[in-house]
Amino acid sequence: MERPLEIALHGINASEQVEAEIRRHVEKLEKRFPRLVGCRVSVEMRHHHHLVGNVPEVHILLSVPGKDIVVSREPAGRDLPAVPELIGSVRDAFEAAERQLEAHKWEPREDMTAPTAHALAGTVMLIEPGADHGFLLTPAGTQLYFHRDSVTTGRFADLREGDRVHYVQEESDSGPVASKVRRAS
Repeated sequence: MERPLEIALHGINASEQVEAEIRRHVEKLEKRFPRLVGCRVSVEMRHHHHLVGNVPEVHILLSVPGKDIVVSREPAGRDLPAVPELIGSVRDAFEAAERQLEAHKWEPREDMTAPTAHALAGTVMLIEPGADHGFLLTPAGTQLYFHRDSVTTGRFADLREGDRVHYVQEESDSGPVASKVRRAS
């Protein structure tokens, strides 16, 4: 992954064991899905249920180029059985995450084909060391911001100043940005 794994544990007693289990599942995902950009995992023991005990909530945010995939495993409703085992809840959440990544892998991706009529040519102008973004020089001579997650082919870390790229210009809350950035062939 390009970004380090983030783990947040709240109200967990056996945190070292849970963290090791999370790392094991993330390593497995990285092997199966090498385009995984980042992963955040949050495990929380929020409610103490009288009949089933303290049931964990597990939330996983997986970042892949151009998309975030969210998986949440929360306590079941009153009429549904809950799984109070912490490791079991983590396992179930990662199994769901793996299914979603597999489905995403087979989605048709517009950005993996030849440049569309809307794609523009530009040049990587600046990538600051250690930063998660860069700037493109547009044909009009202006700078355009792009984030590492908008790189659709190759890796953000492999881009260098002066590389020719194709991109799509979109409007964001802070103005125009480049999305669907890919190195020109």
